[in-house]
Amino acid sequence: MGTESKKVWVVGHKNPDTDSICAAISYAYLKNQTEEKEFVAKRAGSLNEETRYVLDYFGAKEPALVTFAGAQLKDISIRKTAGVSSQISLKRAWELMKKLDVVTLPVTNRFGKMEGIIVTKDIATSYMDVRDNRALSQARTPYKTIAETLEGEVCVGNEHAHLVRGKVVVATSNPEYMAGVIEEDDIVILGDREEAQMQAIRSGASCIVIGGGIEVDEEVKKLAERHDCVIITTPFDTFSVARLINQSMPIKQYMTRQRLITFQIDDYVDDVKEEMAKVRHRDFPVLNESGNYVGMVSRRNLMSMQKKQVIMVDHNEKSQAVDGIGEAEILEIIDHHRLGTLETVSPVYFRNQPLGCTSTIIYQMYQEKQVEIPQQIAGLLVSAIISDTLMFRSPTCTPFDKAAAEALAQIAGIEIEEYAKNMFCAGSDFKNKTAEEIFYQDFKIFHTNDCDFGVAQISAMSREELDKLGEQLRPFLVPVLAEKKLSMVYVMLTDILEESSRVIFAGEDSGRLLAHAFKKPENGEGILLPGIVSRKKQLIPRLMNTLAESL
Repeated sequence: MGTESKKVWVVGHKNPDTDSICAAISYAYLKNQTEEKEFVAKRAGSLNEETRYVLDYFGAKEPALVTFAGAQLKDISIRKTAGVSSQISLKRAWELMKKLDVVTLPVTNRFGKMEGIIVTKDIATSYMDVRDNRALSQARTPYKTIAETLEGEVCVGNEHAHLVRGKVVVATSNPEYMAGVIEEDDIVILGDREEAQMQAIRSGASCIVIGGGIEVDEEVKKLAERHDCVIITTPFDTFSVARLINQSMPIKQYMTRQRLITFQIDDYVDDVKEEMAKVRHRDFPVLNESGNYVGMVSRRNLMSMQKKQVIMVDHNEKSQAVDGIGEAEILEIIDHHRLGTLETVSPVYFRNQPLGCTSTIIYQMYQEKQVEIPQQIAGLLVSAIISDTLMFRSPTCTPFDKAAAEALAQIAGIEIEEYAKNMFCAGSDFKNKTAEEIFYQDFKIFHTNDCDFGVAQISAMSREELDKLGEQLRPFLVPVLAEKKLSMVYVMLTDILEESSRVIFAGEDSGRLLAHAFKKPENGEGILLPGIVSRKKQLIPRLMNTLAESL
């Protein structure tokens, strides 16, 4: 299985209906049986009650919600630079940077949480600008780290102890002078003179560093043990020891801790680019959902961006697609609506048939590819056909839709009329929903050259219930106009049993346009349209034609 970023999304339109969800699940299953890539169903909005009933009835998992199809950091090649401990030395950090060919190291704790970053500039600062000879003790540098930096060893004392007080002293004078210079807990750099070594110990040094790679005399070792003084031996000469010793300080002394700029693995690339443009950093830490460090990203990494791969079902208009669809790579479109405004960068597989339901097309594709339809998938497909055709009452329904539904019902083990009644009743349960939730459960926006308008459709089993919904929704329509920047908005209140729709509306000329389109008297309270149940085939074409005539 691929990572989440390499999966192909199969997704329907915003404010998804039953066909949009069931088609996505069923087509993803078909693609997974016939191709090597991994396909996963997604949804671009909240489920309505009818669709929830269908998924529950057939035990199907609700697709995960996606709200944007733009590329995310998880879609690019993030540099997997391992986090380092804040206790490693500056020298070790520098060696790692050279080995990995990076200028930034992430600093993490043992749980993977970010503590800071160290960059080459920090190491240069420690080498060029630090003149305080107490810096080693201020950094609480471990003796073991000092020995490792000097490529030496601790031959006396506890190597895991830390230098906590004192300054660095280079003993180049005679022992008498040293006694007046060395203070309690100093670290003293020496050569091979035993007298000087012993004087440093007697003066209270916490550590002496003996260069030249010489063997330390046993008497010196015994004296050091009695005075609790650490002895480090190194092959380097005194000058080299003095030059390198500050590089043993732990990086926590110089790393950046405050105001770190980090990104989340799910952040969108466009947002990341905008943030990167504000600062001059070359590399930025990336965190996962738990806030743990996962890698580093740079501007150069963004050039290797892999777009989201998407298959669109039950729609082909940009306004109805998940946000950011223009930044995705569209592989296929499977639909039964009119051709919309979507443009693609390269040719795609586009299957568009004048059928009552996208799921009917997908049923045909199962047959063409000779893939057996499981009971659950059959249940989803037949539910979608029943929903989209209003149990074969809609003028969009074709003999192919009905034949497909009957064949699928046998596999699913349902009786169509009884199941349809229960499904529609579940979809008509609006008592616990707000006007906004009801309105947006099936709402689409349509574009003409000079006018954008929206149409919602709500179906129920009784006119009385629909009239109540109309009163609840009417005040909500005006805010929708402003929010969606539309000229007009309509709501089809469709009576499934009576096969009619009452349409309410808002927006200048919306009522006049509807009345003219259907040769009905204008009525501000709504217009009853007997026999009109299909938004796609009956309402939208008439409105579009009337708009064209009025321009």
